[in-house]
Amino acid sequence: MSMSLDGFIAGPDDGPDNGLGVGGGRLHDWLTEGGKLGRPSSASGEVFDELMATGAVVTGRRTFDLARGWDGDHHGVPIFVLTRHDPDGDTARWPLVTYVDDVATAMSEAKKAAGGENVLVHGAGVAQLALAAGVLDELEIHLVPVLLGQGRRLFDNLSPEHIELERTRVLEGDGVTHLHYRVLR
Repeated sequence: MSMSLDGFIAGPDDGPDNGLGVGGGRLHDWLTEGGKLGRPSSASGEVFDELMATGAVVTGRRTFDLARGWDGDHHGVPIFVLTRHDPDGDTARWPLVTYVDDVATAMSEAKKAAGGENVLVHGAGVAQLALAAGVLDELEIHLVPVLLGQGRRLFDNLSPEHIELERTRVLEGDGVTHLHYRVLR
């Protein structure tokens, strides 16, 4: 997850025509070079390669809809959408997309589908639910030195229990610090 220094993963007023909210696009500048989305040449390139090597994606329905479902293809891997509502329109027919109503099932099915590769989790709600259910093994935060002041926070709705993390890696990229943590049980 790309995150501002004050904990936001999207700016204010995120919605269908503004998925990252006002100013939220700044959080993904590390993924662009010369204004074009793609593999960065800095140390962030290693992180990009790891992202593209994940074997499945778990996402919340809101994130999925804001991303327009990645047109049914997120780097060629199965996508598991956590939702309480049946799919509609074209999204119901995308072969790589499976709709699941339970975060533990979504994570379990994604891990099976990934065949030993990592699973990419998109969306604050899914990350919070996965942490609470004890099914999230690692966190990778792409910390961007900007204060958005408002928007959608990554860790807004966690229970008051402490979740211990062990830092396993820090990489400095151009305009971003990549922090990798193992979730301790």
